Amino acid sequence: MGNLSGVASETLQELANRLRQYKLPLGLEIDHKEEQRSDLFTKSKDGANDQSQCARDGTCCCPIEPRRKRRAAVLVCLFEGHGGELRVILTKRSMKLSSYPGDVALPGGKMEERDKDDAATALREATEEIGLDPELVQVVANLEPFFSQHLFEVIPVIGLLAKIEDFTPSLNADEVDLVFDVPLEMFLK
Repeated sequence: MGNLSGVASETLQELANRLRQYKLPLGLEIDHKEEQRSDLFTKSKDGANDQSQCARDGTCCCPIEPRRKRRAAVLVCLFEGHGGELRVILTKRSMKLSSYPGDVALPGGKMEERDKDDAATALREATEEIGLDPELVQVVANLEPFFSQHLFEVIPVIGLLAKIEDFTPSLNADEVDLVFDVPLEMFLK
């Protein structure tokens, strides 16, 4: 992973220092060896639930006993725009995809067995989807997880890109139709 020293603006270096001090609230630390991916559903004690009884929209009226959490990570890749504003890289998901076709999203996806942590997942997915070289990105923090519509625990990984000029997008057409960036300020209002 990249290093910001000497190449990043003072703004990015200051942001990196502030984000490195962020600590997840107690109880949200992650043991990656314990939380390997598998089926979300298992039969309840009364044998009542399985995925076939759940609604098509992902909601479920039966008791669910998660065996192991399903994990994913997204890369919140920040860089300094030409006007000095912080910007974030986004994608438009391919219309060929079965889940969330055409949606605007952060690069990211499911954790795989070979991924040592959430940062590795986010960087691998960004490389696969948009051709972002992990050596250009300095990971500085993980934010609090959230759950997707499909009940994946998603970890936002904050990464800083010292120079956007070093990034030449190479889209995986099976996954991404477009890569673009927007001001971070849009998300902070």
